Amino acid sequence: MPIFVGIDVSKEHLDWAVHGSAEGGRVKHDEAGLEELVARLRALKPERVVLEATGGLEMSVLAALSVAGLPVAVVNPRQVRDFARAKGHLAKTDRLDAKCIAHFAAVMQPPLTPMPEAETLELELILARRRQLITMLVSGKNRLAGLLGPRRIPRVVSSIEHIIKTLTNELEKLDDEMKTKIEQSPRWLSKDALLRSVPGVGPGTSRTLLVDLPELGTLNRKQIAALVGVAPFNRDSGKLRGRRAIWGGRASVRSMLYMSCVACLRFNPVIRSFYERLRTAGKPVKVALTACMHKLLTILNAMAKANHTWKVVSA
Repeated sequence: MPIFVGIDVSKEHLDWAVHGSAEGGRVKHDEAGLEELVARLRALKPERVVLEATGGLEMSVLAALSVAGLPVAVVNPRQVRDFARAKGHLAKTDRLDAKCIAHFAAVMQPPLTPMPEAETLELELILARRRQLITMLVSGKNRLAGLLGPRRIPRVVSSIEHIIKTLTNELEKLDDEMKTKIEQSPRWLSKDALLRSVPGVGPGTSRTLLVDLPELGTLNRKQIAALVGVAPFNRDSGKLRGRRAIWGGRASVRSMLYMSCVACLRFNPVIRSFYERLRTAGKPVKVALTACMHKLLTILNAMAKANHTWKVVSA
């Protein structure tokens, strides 16, 4: 019988369980614990080892298991939790979570997750840090703008301005580093040039797509839209015809597509005419912009698949 293993990842421990068996246990989430876990799983020769994405904590486990040649799949925690609710399991402990993940692995058999290349992983971490800096920078500027009248004390203003300057400098350094790394890689550079050939797509959007959406150009238009979270889903039941809405997907990609579409309304004639047609038909602004995001993503996906620049596709 094929063996399916579930691993619940936390900062301190790794709890693992085998579906349909009492075998399992807990190891520390450190080098020694990973070595012990790899040795135990190698002996079992599992069909699949599944763990949840936990904000980056799973990367060390994924790396250790991938290097050991074990078949690993990283899944969305929401899928596992919904699976547990469907079974009527509401209790939650690390041990129970590991068993639930193992059962999920046996039933759903999710596709294997390849270990990202070192170059890709480095760019991914730099891009994540860039997003954090932008969030802190916006927060600092909002605090400064909120200091009005008697609340605008020079010492406080000076402190906030110093932080803003420091964050701005660090953001510029990260941008320069990302630009250098992309230029040093022929594969990244050619794809970056292809994406940026579209009017309204700048370096931020291009880099986000390169790092956070490696599937671009490998899926069809429906699959890529659902993956990003810009595909409208039906909400119908009986005579009810609910309002279509988007949900889920990759928020970082969706956010950059939104910003690109705002720029496209000025610089991209295809997206602009599509938006104006929707607004003329009575569609609300956000609905029209979401449709533009969907259209822009479809165009970029087709370009990446055909390896053609904007001028060739739009001609």
